[in-house]
Amino acid sequence: MKPKVYKEIIDLGDGREVSIETGKLAKQAHGSVVVQMGKAMLLCTVVSNYKKSPVDFLPLTVDYREKFAAAGRYPGGFFKREARPSDGEVLTMRLVDRVLRPLFPKDYHSEVQVMIQLMSHDEDVMPDALAGLAASAAIQLSDFPFECPISEARVARVNGEFVINPSRAQLDQSDMDMMIGASADSVMMVEGEMDECSEEEMADAIKFAHEAIKDQIDAQMKLADAFGRKEVREYDQAEENEDLQKQIHEAAYDKC
Repeated sequence: MKPKVYKEIIDLGDGREVSIETGKLAKQAHGSVVVQMGKAMLLCTVVSNYKKSPVDFLPLTVDYREKFAAAGRYPGGFFKREARPSDGEVLTMRLVDRVLRPLFPKDYHSEVQVMIQLMSHDEDVMPDALAGLAASAAIQLSDFPFECPISEARVARVNGEFVINPSRAQLDQSDMDMMIGASADSVMMVEGEMDECSEEEMADAIKFAHEAIKDQIDAQMKLADAFGRKEVREYDQAEENEDLQKQIHEAAYDKC
């Protein structure tokens, strides 16, 4: 039986496109998408336990890996297999985690795993800019309690013009490299570096990236509608000690 594939295309406005699709790979996960730009392809799967964890926080794990196999290679030297993630992979995990974590309910303590894997490498595409889009799109296809879709985009300034998700060559020529994470109505994370820009120029870059993110969120919504939205699961809500919270607030709030 041939699987039914659902696909949405995001136009970056300069001839490049990003596609997000579901229905073919990792169908046993609670949500899964394949995000593709050029020859670069990311697979993201999300799962969550139905029982709450005994810890008093959200046990969210975000894992991002760029395996040598994505470029048709294997590690050389003494070790012929890959071990711990690189610094770049860890930083990408943190970028995705930082935007996702606040959007889960405060009382949701079930273990959540977001696994993002680079399946195919493209020299002209920086895949870390697509990780946030992949994670949010997969969550939209699941039944997790989640506030709203988000996405992340890299913005660079090349010869005075802003570029969304630039290539490595464009990034080498740019004087600004920023990663923006946002929902449709608010910017949630800004991280990056620039070669002496004004506050106004930085604000313009954030606005430019936010407009691109809105298009990515719109594509996620269309994909979820076409695939069929799931009812949000009922979950064991974590207990909160309101009396203790009140005591701490009265004892420490004014001093802090």
